[in-house]
Order: sequence, then C-alpha cells, then structure tokens
Amino acid sequence: MTMPTKAPGTPNPAVVTKGTYKIDPDHTQVVFTVNRLGFTEYSGLFNSPTGTLVLDPKAPASSKVEVSFPIAKVRTTSPELDAGLQAADFFDSAKFPNATFVSTKVVAAGSNATITGNLTIHGVTRLVVLKARFVGAGREFWGDKKIAFGFAATTSIKRSEFGLSNSIPLVSDRVDLTINAGFEAQ
Repeated sequence: MTMPTKAPGTPNPAVVTKGTYKIDPDHTQVVFTVNRLGFTEYSGLFNSPTGTLVLDPKAPASSKVEVSFPIAKVRTTSPELDAGLQAADFFDSAKFPNATFVSTKVVAAGSNATITGNLTIHGVTRLVVLKARFVGAGREFWGDKKIAFGFAATTSIKRSEFGLSNSIPLVSDRVDLTINAGFEAQ
C-alpha cells in the first residue's frame, strides 16, 4: 500500500454524507480526568466502545448517537487502580458491565454541536450536555475506502450523582470527560 502524501481527512463538514456510521473502537476514546488529593490531575480512559451515529448533515437535529463502553476496559497508569475501579465498591463491573450514552437532542452550529443525552453509569441515568467539535472527514486510504470522520466532545459530571462516592473528597467529585470519537460509514 502506498502511503498518501497528505492526511485524507479535512476539517470540511461537507464531506460527511447522510447515513449510519459505526463507531471505530480502535480510534475512539472516552477519557476521564479527576483531581487526586489536591496534588495532581489524573486521567484514565475507557477502551473499546461500540455504537452508532445516524446522521443527516442537511437535518442535523434528526441525528442520533448511541455509545456503550465496557467498564472492564477502564485503563489508568496503575493496574491495581484499574482492578479497584472495577470492584464492587466502585463501578462494580460485574453488576454494571457497561456505561451508555444515548442522545436526545442535537443542535448544530457550523462545525460545533451541542449533544444532549442520557448517560448511564453504575445503573444511574442522568442528562448530560456534550460540547462537540467536528475534527475532520474524508475517505479512508486503506481497505474499502469508506467515509470516515471524527469529533471531539467535552462535558463534566459529578460522580456522586451516579452513586460513585468512594474516596470523595480525596479524589474529586467532578469528573471531566473528553470523548475523541471516530466513525466509519456502514
């Protein structure tokens, strides 16, 4: 395979076409950041999310995104912490194996969007608002050369509102989330 001379993606949203897109689990990250002991900002991520996005660029309000990420795939820089986060006194991945986000409203403004939806973690569902930014789109240069695109989104939640109060205030109640999402046309 010959490598392209420039990246195939462009920040032009007009490249995105109407259709159903599948999340690219190898290029999607749900990153969380908390304050640890008042000393450091500490981040981890959830790997291997699954989901779909139904999109019509001419009618963005009709868009729908659904994402699920397995709690057992939480990763930090500490294997002991990874195991602790999955334990019964925290995420309880045996009882609550997945967290999900299902959009209820999408409002687009140029290359940005506000995506409102239901986030379910630890069996508790709360309404959250994601501030999303279109990153780029284009045809992949390998395989079947499907249209691919991505966006980055941010929000903050209080983990106590999801029944995750372990170690507050040593570890902050506020959790900043960054979602780097990649999608491929189906």
